Amino acid sequence: MKIRFSKKIVVGVSLGLALFTFAVLIVYWHTGSEPAVLIGAVFGYAVNQLWQLAGIKRAEIKKRRERK
Repeated sequence: MKIRFSKKIVVGVSLGLALFTFAVLIVYWHTGSEPAVLIGAVFGYAVNQLWQLAGIKRAEIKKRRERK
């Protein structure tokens, strides 16, 4: 079974966020401070990308249903 490109993007974003979270924990452990603005920006960007991808998927499903 071939994995759809959108599923690869979701997996990639999830792995990227996991790595980012791990890196932030290491930075916090070493410095005692967290980059709050950077954390908010990264997670905000990721959520936005996933919502856009979900919107594309919803449009594809709606288009398929209208054809039937």
